[in-house]
Amino acid sequence: MPLRIAIHGKSFSAENRPLMENLWDILCKKDCQIVLSAFFKNHLAEHNFQVGDIESYAELSGTPADVQMAWSIGGDGTLLETLTHIGNKELPILGINTGRLGFLATLSPQDVSVAVDQLIAGNYRIEDRTLVSVHSEIDLFDGKQFGLNEVGIMKTDTSSMIVIKAFVDGNYLNTYWADGLIVSTATGSTGYSLSVGGPLVMPSSDILIIAPMSPHNLNVRPLVVSSDAKLKFEISSRSQNFLISIDSRSRVIDSKFSIEVQKAPFTAKIVKIPGDDFLQTLRNKLNWGLDVRN
Repeated sequence: MPLRIAIHGKSFSAENRPLMENLWDILCKKDCQIVLSAFFKNHLAEHNFQVGDIESYAELSGTPADVQMAWSIGGDGTLLETLTHIGNKELPILGINTGRLGFLATLSPQDVSVAVDQLIAGNYRIEDRTLVSVHSEIDLFDGKQFGLNEVGIMKTDTSSMIVIKAFVDGNYLNTYWADGLIVSTATGSTGYSLSVGGPLVMPSSDILIIAPMSPHNLNVRPLVVSSDAKLKFEISSRSQNFLISIDSRSRVIDSKFSIEVQKAPFTAKIVKIPGDDFLQTLRNKLNWGLDVRN
């Protein structure tokens, strides 16, 4: 039975066109059934790809129920966007990296042909990744209140820090005077959390990381808590508002609203081809082991 795949991608540059042409040829030769996101289908058509007869889906309605897998073609941001199409369907997702760094989208385009053979043969594994959800008195993100990497609470301007009063399971934790605060999943430990001094964590770990951004008190350090913890934040600022973000989505809201963060009731399922593991990614992306003594 042909593998039925939902594919989403972002716009690609002229230098990436040969990669896309090769990828498209592989998919056609492997007799995969393809469903394209409306955006990606339009973009391919603009670049003269023959996609007129290919089925498509609207991003707002999400991936069709009858597909077996989703593919993301781009960088990590594209994979995060694809995840919003999948929602709570828990559809396995494979990230093909045509971007730069890529901690989530780790499969290189030149390895796609072998990868498709592995997928058809069932020779792959699926990693369950914890998702984080955010809630307030208002609908923050049009019903898509979940993310794979992190929730961010940040000031909206460059003039002054914000004050974030934090609670864990109803117990007072700390009041952060800072530019903001990141609540990261284990998967997100290589993202925004890392840039503000958070720890690197194995992505299968069932934890959340609370990491302040540029805290005024230098003895305030990142804290790792159980993913079962229920976090609440009360924010005050001179501008009377703050920025709330989840992965690559963000909006400004009034500081009268509190924010609650906890583990989402469903997971992201990341497809891994044999030979692709987190430690290898650390070595490749962060140059671990790149030492004259080695």
